[in-house]
Amino acid sequence: MVSSKVPISRLPLPKPTHTLTNNLSPDPVAKNVKELIELIKTQPSVLRKSRAAHESAHFFYMTPLPLGFPYPIRPPPDDITKEERAAYVEKVISSFEPLSEAPLAPFSGTTSPGLKKYHSLEREHHPRELLSVAPTCLRDCFPELDVGDSLDIIGHQLSEPKVEGQRTEASKAVREELVDILSGNSVLISVPTEGEGARGYAPWSLRYSGHQFGSWAGQLGDGRAISILETPLPDDQETTFELQLKGAGRTPFSRGADGLAVLRSSIREYLVAEGRSHHQSLLFATIFLTSKVNLFSTAMQALRIPTTRSLSLISLPTVRVYREEVETAAIVCRVAESFIRIGNFQALNSEQPDVSYMFLGSSGGAFAQQPPNYEALCILGEWVARRVLKLDLKEGEPWAKKLVWECARRNALMVAGWQVQGFMHGVMNTDNISIMGLTIDYGPYAFMDVFDEGHICNHTDEGGRYAYKYQPTMIVYALRMLLKSLGPVIGYELEHGKAVSPSWAKNIPKGKLKTWTAEAEEALSDDLEVLIMETFADEYWRLMRQRLGLRASQIKDHTEIIQPLLALMQKYSMDFHATFRHLTTFRASWMSPRTSDMPLGNDAADPLDNFLQVLLPSDSSDSARPIDPTAATKEWLEYLQTYAARINLAEEQAAWKDVAAEAAAHDAPSGPGEEWEAVREAEAKQYNPRFVLRQWVLEELISTLQSEAKDAGNRDLEAPTKGREALNKMLRMCTEPFRGWGAEGLAGEALTNDEREERRLCGTGPKNFLGFQCSCSS
Repeated sequence: MVSSKVPISRLPLPKPTHTLTNNLSPDPVAKNVKELIELIKTQPSVLRKSRAAHESAHFFYMTPLPLGFPYPIRPPPDDITKEERAAYVEKVISSFEPLSEAPLAPFSGTTSPGLKKYHSLEREHHPRELLSVAPTCLRDCFPELDVGDSLDIIGHQLSEPKVEGQRTEASKAVREELVDILSGNSVLISVPTEGEGARGYAPWSLRYSGHQFGSWAGQLGDGRAISILETPLPDDQETTFELQLKGAGRTPFSRGADGLAVLRSSIREYLVAEGRSHHQSLLFATIFLTSKVNLFSTAMQALRIPTTRSLSLISLPTVRVYREEVETAAIVCRVAESFIRIGNFQALNSEQPDVSYMFLGSSGGAFAQQPPNYEALCILGEWVARRVLKLDLKEGEPWAKKLVWECARRNALMVAGWQVQGFMHGVMNTDNISIMGLTIDYGPYAFMDVFDEGHICNHTDEGGRYAYKYQPTMIVYALRMLLKSLGPVIGYELEHGKAVSPSWAKNIPKGKLKTWTAEAEEALSDDLEVLIMETFADEYWRLMRQRLGLRASQIKDHTEIIQPLLALMQKYSMDFHATFRHLTTFRASWMSPRTSDMPLGNDAADPLDNFLQVLLPSDSSDSARPIDPTAATKEWLEYLQTYAARINLAEEQAAWKDVAAEAAAHDAPSGPGEEWEAVREAEAKQYNPRFVLRQWVLEELISTLQSEAKDAGNRDLEAPTKGREALNKMLRMCTEPFRGWGAEGLAGEALTNDEREERRLCGTGPKNFLGFQCSCSS
């Protein structure tokens, strides 16, 4: 239990063995925090120019600098030398850097601060508007974090009822510090004292490379993301969470970009990351049992798509961002146990080290992907295997193959969740594939509306490489690239039966390293694909049964129940999620003694008639109307006969009657009909979202918030706004997607205004948004 909450500046650091920057290697341009401070004092442009990282480096020490780019630097006097001009530019950039120590937020406890807070006096006047803080992320990742009066300011739907006098000066100061740090305006740093050997603690950006749309892209890295802090869970010191600011300004990995993120894309990532992490219902996770052991965590895992999380969304209304048009900036604070990707390994052992790339602003102009560094590769690998993936390894035990296999297993489970929930990532480049199997880097993503297995959500993906149906295949490709990067290590392990030792590759000929890579790929590539596809298939069919309210597993479910259902949806252009949600209300008893050739009489008293009228509406204005209602009705009746027979299997009914008995013991609500059928419907609804974050919903919200950002100079940024209220209402709907929003099932005339709006947001939306493709521009 958390005894007291602390401001963000007093969150504890993990122990040194658990912090990334203490265990991986920084670029030599700043080998520790002392050198970082000296660099931003005297030559800060080094960190803002695109440059090749040293071949041994895993990261750059950084400081956030979310300014419009090019930076606002007034021209120097004409009568000065070239060297003086350069010094003048460095001095101006340095004035934007966090070099002035600032007081910490007030705190009445005894916790000693491990970090100091620094800011730039030059940037203090830049407005920062807190749009949202996610209570679910606070609860799960930072239960001891005090956010002051943040939830009161944003009028959050999940905040506690207001208490008179709640917004004290102290709570305001705690909130202002939170906003300063999560907007990149202030930085938490620990500078080691004179004589200490420790590196200290400061923000960082990771180095990685990768394949983009199947082509080698060379060095990539965190071009606009800066990780600012790690902190352990209070009750589990082995689990740490990393806070990363997306849109925090230029880094050495920015190439020709500005390092910023627009408000539009930030809203999209903030909502989807936090919403997708909470496919759960505490009631049904507790009641509906599949095992007598570890019940709660089993249900939680069954309902969740692995993902990074979202803590906050902050608008920077005066920072201009130039995309297809001029937009305003924002920063999302995203959260994960680790942001390491497959591309981090590729950066240290790429397959094409001799290809050159030109980066605007590069200190070296054109430069090649760095040559392999096998020592750095093993440092990263052992850190990931033992600390990130927490593999159970004995001293000296081979770890590289186990790392690849665990990464493959996790990503197969993740993609199974994507396919079942109709999620399309859009940019499955190897630098966007998490080593932990988390959905990461939300760009032109989408959720399926009208079902089309070939749908491409990213309009930049002209060849359809990352279409919905190809996502499982693309995960196989990404994991093969990881296998290739670790090939020399795995080849050594296969030959010697033990883990590599420090400096293991120093005296080994390059030819031997290539041989080991080839042997590893030949020996393991097919097995890797089998592992991924089998893990994916098992999880996919399991999750699909949950969506269809099926507890017992039958070998023909995928050929007789699941695949025919998807074929019907595609044939008649039916909405993916609305169809699944409506199927939860189906009762097998309605089909007896009806057959597929018996006509429907449009009988209002006939529940099957009513069911089909909602499933296959005849109103031509409905966005999910079938092409041929008569043919569709006949085919659906045939399908429902098969589905009803499957539900009525003795094994299936017995499983549901056991669940119904358990539910009754917990006083769970029941509905009309047989008790087990009511319980079955209630559980099935916990796997079929009522609210889906559709494109039209996002675009409507984005338009409102963009208008408010443009008007920020004319209003109090702490005052309530329509956009902020809508954002946080939508966040709540995202984090409770299975709830019956909009008084689901009630007649329209009985609804309140709030319920009418909820019902509208749960709808399929305007036809022009069906199959909408998003831009990579962000």
